[in-house]
Amino acid sequence: MRVPLGWLQEYASWDVSLAQLEERLTLGGLEINAVEHVGEQWDPTKIFVGQVVSVRPHPNADRLVLATVDYGQGDPLEVVTGAPNLKVGDAGQKVVFALEGARLIDPYADTLQYKTLKKTKIRGVESRGMVCSEKELGLSEEHTGILILPDDAPVGKPFREYWGDVVLDLDLTPNLARCFSIVGVAREVAALTDGRFYPLRPTVQMEGASIEGQIEILIEDPDLCPRYSAALIKDVKIGPSPLWMQRRLILAGMRPINNIVDITNYVMLEMGQPLHAFDYRLLRPRQPGGPPAIIVRRAHAGETMRTLDGVERHFNQDMLLITDGGGPVAVAGIMGGEESEVTDQTVDILLESANFDYISVRRTSAELKIPSEAAQRFGRGVDPELTVPALKRAAELMRELAGGVVAEGFADAYPRPWTPTVIDFPAGEVKRQLGIELSAREIAHMLTKLGFVCEVLAGEAESVRVTVPSFRFDVSIPADLVEEVARMYGYDRLPVTLIDDELPPQERNWSLELEEWVRDILVGCGLTEVITYSLTNLESVAKLDPQGQPPNPDDYVRLANPLTRQQEFMRRTLMNTMLETVAKNLRYLDRVALFEIAHVYLPQKGQPLPDEPRRLSIALSGPRAPLSWLLPEREMADFYDLKGIVETLCQHLGIEEARHEPTAHPTFYPGRVARLVAAGEELGVLGQVHPQVAEGFDLSQQPVLLAEFDLEKLLARARWTQQFRQISPMPVLKLDLAVVVDGDVPPDAVQRLIVEAGAPLLVDVVLFDVYRGEQIGAGKKSLAYSLTFQAPDRTLTSEEAVKQRDRIMARLERELGATLRM
Repeated sequence: MRVPLGWLQEYASWDVSLAQLEERLTLGGLEINAVEHVGEQWDPTKIFVGQVVSVRPHPNADRLVLATVDYGQGDPLEVVTGAPNLKVGDAGQKVVFALEGARLIDPYADTLQYKTLKKTKIRGVESRGMVCSEKELGLSEEHTGILILPDDAPVGKPFREYWGDVVLDLDLTPNLARCFSIVGVAREVAALTDGRFYPLRPTVQMEGASIEGQIEILIEDPDLCPRYSAALIKDVKIGPSPLWMQRRLILAGMRPINNIVDITNYVMLEMGQPLHAFDYRLLRPRQPGGPPAIIVRRAHAGETMRTLDGVERHFNQDMLLITDGGGPVAVAGIMGGEESEVTDQTVDILLESANFDYISVRRTSAELKIPSEAAQRFGRGVDPELTVPALKRAAELMRELAGGVVAEGFADAYPRPWTPTVIDFPAGEVKRQLGIELSAREIAHMLTKLGFVCEVLAGEAESVRVTVPSFRFDVSIPADLVEEVARMYGYDRLPVTLIDDELPPQERNWSLELEEWVRDILVGCGLTEVITYSLTNLESVAKLDPQGQPPNPDDYVRLANPLTRQQEFMRRTLMNTMLETVAKNLRYLDRVALFEIAHVYLPQKGQPLPDEPRRLSIALSGPRAPLSWLLPEREMADFYDLKGIVETLCQHLGIEEARHEPTAHPTFYPGRVARLVAAGEELGVLGQVHPQVAEGFDLSQQPVLLAEFDLEKLLARARWTQQFRQISPMPVLKLDLAVVVDGDVPPDAVQRLIVEAGAPLLVDVVLFDVYRGEQIGAGKKSLAYSLTFQAPDRTLTSEEAVKQRDRIMARLERELGATLRM
């Protein structure tokens, strides 16, 4: 939020420098993102507040005039101008006058460029100065006419001193909703700097007929709208707002529009209460002949409305609308509709000041993609007691600046009144949590400056009874008050102390260390870790099945108040979010190799909380290796690249019993999928993603390999202690063995028997050929292995190696029905 100090000083005073103010606010939780010095570029010796003495015709040009300007620094100067808002015979207007040598913005340049004002002759008349437009001063894009200042502008004062200001750009967190206004920031500034706070107590002069009978207010959904207030102002005249108001709006980052709209924005910035002005005569009654009506209700199915930005909006039944007797006229707390918009022909205004449920506003704003200033405030929470004071302030401004007549009284529907929170706060809590000794009176003094109502209670144990103000809905327990005391005392002043007690015995977190070990192994395999959202939607999960059948919502943990429908459920698998991440990365890269370790959330019957086991997901897509001059032809990664990574992981974790077995899974390509099994227990699944699944995730360009494992089961079988064998200095003997087995026998089963039967002399076995063909018969396959034999203490003879190979062959014949391929 942008806070002009000139505006802030109306409601607070402080006796510290700007640098000290910045530091104190930041340490108090109101972080200052930037400080802008408006008008710093205006030379105080060259640009002044001036007054037009006279305007006479230019002797040689019909569209130019000669204006004589008194700028308070010597004799008045006559300059040439073509501004349409200075006419022959004019006098007395206050203007911005720039002398020769002043540096101004070039209004005719396509980009931001400065020019230095020089003495020149225009159609034969010498001009040594200029009356300036807003664009030349950098105030706005307006360049049609010159800037006319208020009548009380002091002639001769440097324009920097008159118009310049310092703007604090505050980076406010969501819990600081009370500071989304000038008054709110002023209260904090006064408290944090030990200054004075001047609260705004608006009054209004009501001269019209009673509002009773002129408007009907009905709140059908008080759970989403606890209060709706309205004022009626008649006979307004639409026009530009005064310059002082336009200036403040511009400094605060808003564009002036007209006096009515500017007043609603001004009061919102000043007090923090969003307002909306309806054209009263365009509002329709509930019943023929009745007064115009305002009905606050949830949207009906299929209801639509064109909002002020010209977009046709479609609503669902969870969205709150402001309607009249004929249909929607505004999206509650977000934006008004075109049908009841204030225009130049508007005469009567119905001014809305309401309070809405912050979750409803936040959700609706996100779904409709309308990030309005009102939605930002309502989405963080607005004081329900602020509706009527804001109406008084805005209605009085409309009376003063638009000539309106304010109806007697306000319409105020308040079905859910605010009830104050009262907290009995022991002074000892400050000592216990902050380590500082403060009396109950000191605590009460600090909290009172922040707007709390405090009563020091008598008794042995000092305590303070604190009544929380309506604008502090972030305070509900004593710990919240401790935080407020810490802010007021100063985080930088809190003492640094060492723990008095003995440190408890430190125990290793084996589960976390194993998880980090898995990360190290996968990074060593060339993979990059990603972190995705734990929230998903059932449409995304359904894409994992080529049939597209949506899963049962009852099998998932569902959020009660999701920010968006795309993040409504807690995930049960990492597969869909991993595929979404792969798709996003492949828009910019040709190769991805990713992994994620994260929790999934499995509802437990009869339990309030879900089970949260960890899962490991791996994804590969694209060329097998990065681009290199050594590899002119880049092969695409396939199932065996993924299988190799999984085998490497199991090897480093010491899971020697891990095996791959064929399986079927709807997410994967048939015949290119396997499950990882250890001692009969399934640890996970891996394979190539089914083409229809890939297409559902916009991944139809190249094969995608995907795996997901139960990390809890995987780590339960990991071995911290690795067994190493002594390296034998003896030579090795290598023999080949080719066997014919049934086509459905997995190579892993054959290799496992080879290792078992060949021990202890068999030190390595490698499958180097797989063959299927007529020569070995239908339904059969040939597997060729390279066997390496070695003894630890002697040189093996060929006879010993052959004898060992024969033992292996006998075991394969007996258990798998294998035959030796000749």
